[in-house]
Amino acid sequence: MRIALYQPEIAGNLGTILRTCACLDVPVDIIEPCGFPFSDRSLRRAGMDYFDHVDFTRHADWDAFRASVDSRESRIILLSSKADAPHFEFAYRQDDILLFGSEGSGVPLTVHEQCDGRITIPMRPGMRSLNLAVSAGMALGEALRQTGRFPK
Repeated sequence: MRIALYQPEIAGNLGTILRTCACLDVPVDIIEPCGFPFSDRSLRRAGMDYFDHVDFTRHADWDAFRASVDSRESRIILLSSKADAPHFEFAYRQDDILLFGSEGSGVPLTVHEQCDGRITIPMRPGMRSLNLAVSAGMALGEALRQTGRFPK
């Protein structure tokens, strides 16, 4: 199980996700460019003392990320407010990569089309979206529960 973040725009969200993934022993892929200066200082402020405990990989762009995925037996599962299938009804696999788009614009259609699955977190009608870090935590929790991958 991995988390992939497509061009994250808010350092605090990335830091929170890195902290969550450090605690749950889940690697993170960061697909650049980021909407903030990517520095240890900005991420340490958001991720606190968990920064040194998370396994993360930076990718220069979508193509570089795709090249790394193509060498693995993984599915890319996009979390999108435009998807219809609820995240809790999806059948996760241990090698899935949960992809989250940028806070402001999600992912472009070309990325959407390259994903192996599209799921959403159901929300009350009229609400636009959940916070990125909250969404990542909710979806990751369900995926880890289904695959029995929570740390012992």
